Amino acid sequence: MNKVLLLLLSSLLFFSPSLLAEPGALSALTVTTNAGGDQEYSVTLQVLAFMTALSFLPAMLILMTSFTRIVVVMSILRQALGLQQTPSNQVINGIALFLTFFIMTPVFDKINESALQPYLNENMPIAEALELGKQPMMEFMLSQTRLKDLETFLEIANVQVDTPEEVPITVLIPAFVTSELKTAFQIGFMIFIPFLIIDLVVASILMAMGMMMLSPMIVSLPFKLMLFVLVDGWNLIMGSLANSFGLL
Repeated sequence: MNKVLLLLLSSLLFFSPSLLAEPGALSALTVTTNAGGDQEYSVTLQVLAFMTALSFLPAMLILMTSFTRIVVVMSILRQALGLQQTPSNQVINGIALFLTFFIMTPVFDKINESALQPYLNENMPIAEALELGKQPMMEFMLSQTRLKDLETFLEIANVQVDTPEEVPITVLIPAFVTSELKTAFQIGFMIFIPFLIIDLVVASILMAMGMMMLSPMIVSLPFKLMLFVLVDGWNLIMGSLANSFGLL
């Protein structure tokens, strides 16, 4: 929080001298230390901190939620089908975004109940709200992170902990991202196998018929689409992704 405060105060360099010269211009930028040792920030600083945090929101959404696993699996699925631009990147990102909201709803509800609502009702200082708000996110990331990945980054950071709950969030996030990528590629590999078999069968048949000038990808595409539709592929993919996070 001190680093954020320093960043916000440095932004005052961009203000005009006339504004800074006005009486009371900086009176709203105050930090009050309570008797218990905790600090309270003025509303102006809280608004500035919130606006600054918005710039990190896309990275937080991608790397601290289920978004990464979903978008990687969907991209591998498109490649396995042999479709270069269908579904488009916008559609894949939209599917990943709303499926992420569906999967992360229990986590977001816990954050809302334990941190956001008490803070909005002025029953909790912002520092305590941030501390309580990050706990559900850390619990979610810990539940999806492999112990091996966690130990690797703890060793790199030279951090010693007794329980996984004591892992710093700066170590947990890269370990979580690494685990998500590994899981996404494992799921993508299982999706790729049946479509690869179809490509091999079609290529072998064309080779036996002497039709070597005809691209196997063009012939196998309708068969792969038919297989995907007959097995209700979208339902299987969405259900498997949700199930991989322990929702079902």
